[in-house]
Amino acid sequence: MIKDNILTTKSDIYGFMPGEISKDISKRARERRLELNLSQAALAKRSGVSLGTLKRFERIAEISLKNLLLLAAAMDALDGFKGVFSGRNYATFEEAVESGPYRKRKRGRINE
Repeated sequence: MIKDNILTTKSDIYGFMPGEISKDISKRARERRLELNLSQAALAKRSGVSLGTLKRFERIAEISLKNLLLLAAAMDALDGFKGVFSGRNYATFEEAVESGPYRKRKRGRINE
């Protein structure tokens, strides 16, 4: 098991707790399913995600990204994913100017 992986860390890192975030996403997905008046079986069939995977997601918040996206699409909830890993947001115009010209990197330079 990888000890330094951010997802395996139990402590609060700058207010970021992956376990709590995934539980919250799972809870909201279940609430959305119920708002749509869908049973687990109906959502599994509609999304193409196995019923067991959906049950595990709602129970212990474990799911692959692919299956999460399939569930979101089946419940018309993909909009929230559009901003994930989008470009950097600057607080002020001056901050953007100070950062210099944007250059798309092909590889990272930090090796820690």
